[in-house]
Order: sequence, then structure tokens, then C-alpha cells
Amino acid sequence: MEKLPPQPNQDLIEQMLRDSDVRRAVTRESHLWFFVFYFAHYMKYPMAAFHREIFAITENPDILRAIIVAFRGSGKSTLITLSYVLWAIMGREQRKFVTIVGRTQEQARQMLRNLRTELESNELLRHDLGPFRQEEDEWRNTSLVITNYGARITAVSVDQSVRGLRHNQHRPDVIVCDDIEDLDSVQTRESRNKTRNWVVGELLPAGDRGTRFFLVGNYLHDDSLTQRMKEQIETQNDQCSVYRAYPLLDDENRCLWREKYPDDEAIQEERARVGDESAWYREYLLRILSDTERVIHPEWIQYYDAFPAEDHDAKTGTRVRLVNTSVGIDLAISQNDSADFTAMVGARIYYVHSEYHIYILPNPVNERITPMETLERAKQLADCTKNGSSETKLYIEDVGYQASLAEFLKDKGYEAEGVKLKGQDKRSRLALASHPVQAGKVFFPREGAEELIDQLVNFGIEKHDDLADAFSLLILKSLETKLESFGIGWIGGDGFHGWDRIRGEF
Repeated sequence: MEKLPPQPNQDLIEQMLRDSDVRRAVTRESHLWFFVFYFAHYMKYPMAAFHREIFAITENPDILRAIIVAFRGSGKSTLITLSYVLWAIMGREQRKFVTIVGRTQEQARQMLRNLRTELESNELLRHDLGPFRQEEDEWRNTSLVITNYGARITAVSVDQSVRGLRHNQHRPDVIVCDDIEDLDSVQTRESRNKTRNWVVGELLPAGDRGTRFFLVGNYLHDDSLTQRMKEQIETQNDQCSVYRAYPLLDDENRCLWREKYPDDEAIQEERARVGDESAWYREYLLRILSDTERVIHPEWIQYYDAFPAEDHDAKTGTRVRLVNTSVGIDLAISQNDSADFTAMVGARIYYVHSEYHIYILPNPVNERITPMETLERAKQLADCTKNGSSETKLYIEDVGYQASLAEFLKDKGYEAEGVKLKGQDKRSRLALASHPVQAGKVFFPREGAEELIDQLVNFGIEKHDDLADAFSLLILKSLETKLESFGIGWIGGDGFHGWDRIRGEF
């Protein structure tokens, strides 16, 4: 928690109201006071404690990177993208080159127009800190120059080239990203990676030592840029970075902005105005409401840091034993950019205290490769994962030319099997494979299975599902021996109907 700015002192307020010199001196040092005096027209309701914390973050020069996720209508954009941008230039920081980033060019230009409007029409701001002199041709769609401060504000959009961006001798010393992700851009991992790679590979390197970076947005996805940067801050224990999340209602159902929503009736009115339950949870409570169509839920995912140690007791028998290593293989025929990937997911299957546990191996294959490359990759995977004299079992979907791969591998001495799916679609197979996951009998590596997990928990949303398909093939075939011991075979033509009889076993 940041140290909050002091509460306003009435005597000081009176001096500031009467004396512009006092007003300039105080607002130069404090972003909070700067906002209160020059942007009071944005204050429709009294501030909440979380607003004061945001001000404290902006006033702390030791914080070089701040990720702020807050509910819709919280005022975060006004405080950061409008007020702080101008205070950074006119206040004690005396920044010279501010870059603001929007999702699209039009959004970026609108933020710039909002800044220009304040510089042109905010009379108190112009009286105290102006006049804001500029040459006519400097007021453009993408940049504005505040000549008497020697400063520039430039607006860019995501994916726009920012290499070599300079204002005189200055590289960007403040970068503000405001809602640079939307629901469309976070739908696929490919798109999320693209945004992240642009920010990390293009935008941040455009700054310099001491550049301050602000990422402002909503909670749109568990794997969005804000959440990835949060994880990075926590993992690296970065003392120069902060992540703050401000839902309208906290974990104890207390409202963070009672000044605007004084009672439950006001909150319910806002909820009714939003209309959509998923949007309410996402935009106001900063929670992703699980889709009823989701096959595997994020909270079901269990992780491991090491494989279980095999253990045998002469009196009680084997307590932990490695049964086998298996690989599910889903093949792609085409190598076109829009085609599916060839996916190979491996696992070790353990017998642990009378139960079967499945440990997914890290770094599954997920590439566009030729049939010959697929053959070699499958052989390499089988060779490197086999346990002693026990061969790795390779399960390959028996469709079209894929059946020939299984036969070819068997001819080479590998334990390969073509699996006929008998009419089951991808979702049905994954639904069957989800039960041991939900029961906590499937474990994923702490690192190296992120894309697989992403496809599992976002099945039907992600652009590709090849890893998910290879996973379901692996799980169901790996458990087939146990299922058959209950008199229940592999997926039949009309589907698998016996799971409830043995669910407790997993």
C-alpha cells in the first residue's frame, strides 16, 4: 500500500484560492492538488481511498512501472492519461516527452484531443501555468508540443513503429498505455502474444533510464497483458513496479467508492444498467465469469514441481510406481499459416496409493512440420521419454494418412497405436478427459505447459485446439486399461456412458 497524500488542509486551501503563487507552488509538488484545482470539473463525486492511492503512485518517483486495473467508470483514465500526463510535464518531474498509447489510432488521437481541449479551454490552468505557446503546425493528429515547457506529447497505437522516437534530445520519459487490449484482442493466445511482444520488444525499449511506464485497463482475460505483467512483478520481486487492482466490490463485498454508490440499491441499479452478467463480473468485479460452455475450468488445474519418488514397501506392497509413459499425437496435414498444428503431449502415469495419477510432461510439441519431420519428432520423443526397458506408448489419431504413421513407427520397433475415434468430436473427447482433471488426478508442470493449459481452459475460444485434442487422446487412452478393468471399453460409437460408475476412482 502506498503512503497516501495528506488530507486537504482548509487554511492551505484558502491560501491557494486567493494566491496563484501559492497555488502554483503546491500543485507543482502534488499531483493530487494539481488535479483538485485544475480538473475539479471532472469531480462529480467525492474521491475514494483508492483514488488517493493512485495519486500516491503517480507522485512516487521510485515507481517506474505501474499496472492499474480498475472497474469501469472508476476515473482511472482521467487521473492517469489526462491529469498525470500534464502534471508530469508542468509539475516537479518536468518530463519532456510523453507517449500515450491507445488500442487504435483513433483512440490514441482522441486521448490527444482531450489533452488539447484542456490546454486550450481550461482557464485556471492557462492562467497559472500557461500560456501554452505553440506553432500552428505542431497541433497535429498525432503530436502536440507545449513550447514554453519544451515538451511534446505523442499519441501512437498498438503495433505502430516507435523505434527511434525522439523529441529533440529526449527519448520518451513517460509512457502511458490506456485500454490497449479489448475483448477481441485477448480472445486468442496468438493475439495476446502479439500485444505483449510489441510492448516488451518495441514500446518499452523506446524509453530510457528513468522512463515511467503506466498500464491502465480492465480485467479482460486471465492471460491478458496486465496479468502477465503482474506475474512478472511478483516473480521478479520488482521493487520499482506495482500492480493494483480496484474492483467495485472487494472480497468482503464492500464497495470501494461509496461516495458514488452509497448503498446496495445504487450498486444494483448500476448492475441492471450494465445488463450482461459476464460484463458485470468482468468490468466491475474484475473477475472472469466461467462460461457455461467451458469444458475445463482454470481452478481445476493442479501443478507439480517434481515427479513422485517411486516407493515400495515389502509388507504393504508398492505404494508409488511408474506405470508407463505415453504420448498423444494429433497430426496436421497442411503447413499453411492458417492450418492446424501437429501436437504431441506426453505424460508419465503413476500408480499412487491405489490411484492413478497423470503427470503431464513439459514442452509439448505444437508446430507446423512436414510428415517426415513429424515421424522424426515422434521417434525422438519416444526415445527421450521411455523409462528403462519400458517403451513409451504412442497414441495417434487413426484418420486418413495418420494411420500409416502408426504402422510405420511399429515397423521401426516403437510401441505405436492408431486410435479410431468412432464419431466422437473434439469437445466430447475433451469433456470425457476432463473428469480426472477435475478430480485432481492430472498434474501439469509449473513451467512449460502454458499453451496447453490455455487451450484447455479456453477450448472453443482459442484459435487452435491441437494441444487440447492431443491431450484428450492421451488421457483417455492412458486410462483405458483401468476403464476396461471395470468392464467399460474405449469410446463407443454412441459415446462413453459409464463414467459415473467409476468417477470416485479418480
